[in-house]
Amino acid sequence: MEGIVAVYGDQPNELPVTRGPEVPTIMKTLHGHSEGVNCVAFSPDSKWIVSGSDDNTIRLWDPETGEQLRLFLKGHERPVRSVALSPNSRHVLSGSDDKTIRLWDLETGEQLLAPLEGHERSVQSVAFSPNSRHVVSGSEDKTIRLWDPETGEQLQLLKGHGRSVRSVAFSPDSRRIVSGSDDKTIRLWDAKTGEQLQALEGHEHSVWSVAFSPDGKHIVSGSDDNTIRLWDAKTGEQLQALEGHEHSVWSVAFSPDRRRIVSGSDDKTIRLWDSETREQLQPPLRGHESSVRSVAFSPDSKWIVSGSDYHSIRLWVAETGQQLQVPLEGHERSVQSVAFPPA
Repeated sequence: MEGIVAVYGDQPNELPVTRGPEVPTIMKTLHGHSEGVNCVAFSPDSKWIVSGSDDNTIRLWDPETGEQLRLFLKGHERPVRSVALSPNSRHVLSGSDDKTIRLWDLETGEQLLAPLEGHERSVQSVAFSPNSRHVVSGSEDKTIRLWDPETGEQLQLLKGHGRSVRSVAFSPDSRRIVSGSDDKTIRLWDAKTGEQLQALEGHEHSVWSVAFSPDGKHIVSGSDDNTIRLWDAKTGEQLQALEGHEHSVWSVAFSPDRRRIVSGSDDKTIRLWDSETREQLQPPLRGHESSVRSVAFSPDSKWIVSGSDYHSIRLWVAETGQQLQVPLEGHERSVQSVAFPPA
């Protein structure tokens, strides 16, 4: 597939797909889910789309033909909240309100191993390590757990947060984990030993989103306190509080070229920041009619995709802030997750 591709979900029975900017219209509507689509992800080679839904299923699609290739039906007993693909495109990882994490074979659709069990409440976030050797999960039970995807063995139980863990991510070298929580803190962990390395304090309310910079030197976070904060990943020092949003910041991300940070907020705007000077680069990107829940850069750093509570997806030119097309609408519930295919 060529060009930029975005997928989005939450219309019952449908998963719209669009390619842009060459063709800024809906290419396909993928039918199959019987309830809202909560999360979507591309395989690293962009050949497949994986979706997770309130109907408790995960489905695999061909974005070119719209054909449903696989139904991962027998597994989760409650809504699927998070999906991720392994870097080698062989496995799908899912986290659910049923408190489990499940690993699936992408080719056969079969569930591998038994469910990864241990969390006592909803699994909010899952991720593969960049080297594919580990899986991390964050939960409303206040814990982070590290797993071996080959055996399903729980390797580490990371305790330290005082409230729900909302976001987890690996460092680019797979050696560290960062987590954000309702307890207002960001914590850094050693992925091998499970030792807590740092507790980063500064936010005044829940931390909804955390991410490493592509070089692993910095961490960005977004919070209910309306701010984005930039941190030194080695020392834990807060480098800057980026202010401008008028309400909660739900999602933050670094551009792959490390030059910029994008943020999405309850104030219905998307903002771009210079990661070096920490200045806001241009006026807020406006167009969404409700909270912006998810933002992401394309692999070449040229485009931004955003998802909103108002059932729409929008594409933007990162350099100018120009909106590429009219909003992609049709969903009856909020769009919680958006993604570009990896490079």
